[in-house]
Amino acid sequence: MCKLYNPTNSQVVLSRGVLFDESGAWTWSQDKTTPTTRMNLDWEGSVHTNANENAEPEIHTPQEPEQRPRRQRNPSSRLRDFQMYSDDAINADGDLVQHMALLADAESLSFEEAASSSVWRDAMLDEIKSIKKNETWELATLPPQKTPIDVKWIYKVKLKPDGSIAKHKARLVAKELMQKEGIGYSEVFPHVARLVTVRLMIALASWKRWNLCQLDVKSAFLNGPLEEVVIVNQPPGFINKGNESNMLRLKKALYGLKHAPRAWNKRIDKFLTEVGFQKCSVEYGVYMKAIDQNCGSLFICLYVDDLLITGSNPRGIEDLKESLKGEFEMTDLGKLSYFLGLEFQYTNNGVSMNQKKYILEVLNKFNMTDCNASETPAEMNLKLDKCSDEAMVDATQFRQIVGNLRYVCHTRPEISHSVGMIRRFMSDLRHSHMVAAKRILRYLKGTLDFGIIFPHQDAKLSSHLMAYSDSDWCGDIVDMKSTKGYIFMVAGAPISWCSQKERVVALSTCEAEYIAACAASCQTIWLSSLLLELGVEHGDMVELFIDSKFAIDLAKNPVSHGRCKHIKTRYYYIRQQVEEGMIKLTHCKSELQLADIMTKPLKVDRFKDLRKKIGIHCLKSGS
Repeated sequence: MCKLYNPTNSQVVLSRGVLFDESGAWTWSQDKTTPTTRMNLDWEGSVHTNANENAEPEIHTPQEPEQRPRRQRNPSSRLRDFQMYSDDAINADGDLVQHMALLADAESLSFEEAASSSVWRDAMLDEIKSIKKNETWELATLPPQKTPIDVKWIYKVKLKPDGSIAKHKARLVAKELMQKEGIGYSEVFPHVARLVTVRLMIALASWKRWNLCQLDVKSAFLNGPLEEVVIVNQPPGFINKGNESNMLRLKKALYGLKHAPRAWNKRIDKFLTEVGFQKCSVEYGVYMKAIDQNCGSLFICLYVDDLLITGSNPRGIEDLKESLKGEFEMTDLGKLSYFLGLEFQYTNNGVSMNQKKYILEVLNKFNMTDCNASETPAEMNLKLDKCSDEAMVDATQFRQIVGNLRYVCHTRPEISHSVGMIRRFMSDLRHSHMVAAKRILRYLKGTLDFGIIFPHQDAKLSSHLMAYSDSDWCGDIVDMKSTKGYIFMVAGAPISWCSQKERVVALSTCEAEYIAACAASCQTIWLSSLLLELGVEHGDMVELFIDSKFAIDLAKNPVSHGRCKHIKTRYYYIRQQVEEGMIKLTHCKSELQLADIMTKPLKVDRFKDLRKKIGIHCLKSGS
């Protein structure tokens, strides 16, 4: 259901059947109020491909059309405070996540503007060359009862970790609005490695001093063969001369096409299987290959078109890279340095991971670059409620802050509780909630150079998986639910953590701790299975440290006590794992409970002590 504004009668109506004109733009002028007449201009040029298929493609730059007089109009007064978007509107059936991921950081250029710039012309030519090299399409006539999908150009400036320009990238994509689920496609998802797995792999590689290499597949989605019949229009600027009325039948996937991610995943999965790799059964984005007892193993973390490669055999890694380059057009990025927005550096002590560049962008986005730094992400004993008597704040800005902070949590576990606390008030935002959100930004401003260190092998540290679980009873004063938290350490570095409000109200601290331990046990079993498949020894049982003896007794004792018979049976999963010898529950003192930082705001000294113990350090030289 969409709201539509009619400028002729200044009315807003609701409608279901809405089509968006992506080629036009809505411009306001301050001169007159009479409605304008819209013109649809065809900017498409031609490229001479039928005469010589091997000739270099040439962009036909659009010429300025003859101007016709336009009548101007002013916006309604109630729309003056709205920000108008002229391109890529989302309909009710659109996949918002995929759409925003595709357009993230894209330059707001039209084809006409890009065609007038030499750098963007070269970028478009490179894209067309890749498409031709991969034999992505062929000329065809439109089959009966088949609607062609429009294509368009997306432009993006790719940056290096230091902020300098790496290259200008032009991408030809299919328009999402013309694709409907169940009509031409069904499965769309690819298998990708979780960031938990990426951190685990880096921790193991750093511990054993393995090489970490990164490769990027050029135009990855163009390699995925399609099983369905997909017809698209010829791209702007590259109309085949003499075949202007023809369409293009896709033999392989195109970016923006719903089929593309899954088709590419099937393609690379087939190749890796053929060269001897085995897919991990508990993490489909990880591939393993055991060379032999003497030469060790190779591992691949696959995240769409980004490959992270490591293993105990340097020669095997180089051979694998050559095999991949022979099958796909690859960019060898060398030693791991910038992966999925995460920055990596190498020291004598290990491998560090942080997001300094991203945090600086976030601070600049919200005008917080000159703010006063804070020592902690939240005031000690902070309890947020609905604050209904306070002034409301900008909901859009608040949600953007929360979204950005959630991504920062991938390298900064110490802010997880603070971010989770402000997320609870997304539907009714008040001044106190915004102050708490900006407090987190102020903390990040003062800790820009902090990040995770994955240490090299050290006799003082254990390479075994270690788990910590804790809770804050009745931590939420709105509904009196407790906050659970856990953190997992491997080889002295954090690889998995969580801070979350419990789903049910716990009647005692014992219950709250028990429920938190159950959540940690679920993650423990998955991580144990993953380590087992990777061939990593982690002992017979995983130790789960809890600072509540009553919760440990409740998990170990199968007798149904009167005080716990009301607890839902789903939380008794931990009992089964303890009985089967998969998990060992160990009591620890509260001051040694690392998960305490995931459940409540702490005073400065306690916060800094736990931050250091969970592997978050200042990465600046000399610190």
